[in-house]
Amino acid sequence: MIELGLLQLSLALLFIVAAIALARWQQLGLELTLLNATARTAFQLFAVGYLLAIVFAWRNPLSILAVLLVMLAIATVVARNRIGKRLTKLLPILAGSLLTSTALTVIYTTGVIIRPEVWYEPRYVIPLTGIVLGNAMTSATIAGDRLVSNLKQNQIEIETHLSLGATPAQAIAAYRTAAIKAGLIPTINAMMVVGIVKLPGIITGQLLGGVDPLNAALYQMLIMFMLAFSDLLAAILVTNGIRRLFFNEAAQLVVPRG
Repeated sequence: MIELGLLQLSLALLFIVAAIALARWQQLGLELTLLNATARTAFQLFAVGYLLAIVFAWRNPLSILAVLLVMLAIATVVARNRIGKRLTKLLPILAGSLLTSTALTVIYTTGVIIRPEVWYEPRYVIPLTGIVLGNAMTSATIAGDRLVSNLKQNQIEIETHLSLGATPAQAIAAYRTAAIKAGLIPTINAMMVVGIVKLPGIITGQLLGGVDPLNAALYQMLIMFMLAFSDLLAAILVTNGIRRLFFNEAAQLVVPRG
């Protein structure tokens, strides 16, 4: 593998310089945004790189667990903020949904499919958890945001269904189904064109690292199958939790503020 140094990184920054020049030329007002995004990208990736180097060297299960918990906490807060900051009870729903979908997927993958020498091997557990958790967060966010918006905008229709004898689950079934489908759109679209229209990050990174192309393709298949399951499960769990937020014990629609 050809390693990158500060010289190569400096040359790569010319892409950002060119992007800023293009934004200024087109009067898009994105110059400061691009600078901020570049600075945050560099800081975050340098920090993660040094942190993971330490964790990989230690190979201590407690340090690995700490990294995974921080990742889960950040993903939970980000998803909550995008769906509704004032929905206070949404935080534990998201945490439980993301934890369940990610844990089931990663445990099965490492314990049954990959089977490293030690179950907590950071070289596998941390990258796989990051990929699964990040995509599950996106799926849960899209599904949750769609469902919350639909429930707020269609209160009269939902209450009409309830008055005719429908249960809360039946009254919002169409909205929940639409929300789950929306949450799966990015994953399904990626599966439809993977390897044909674009090469995802996993297979690209492995190819750059000198891995056999067929083995890289097999790993990418594994990743896509993992994401299909984890993203769907996360969307199902989140929308089910949101349904409970919007109805009281008497099966009445109660729209939370936020």
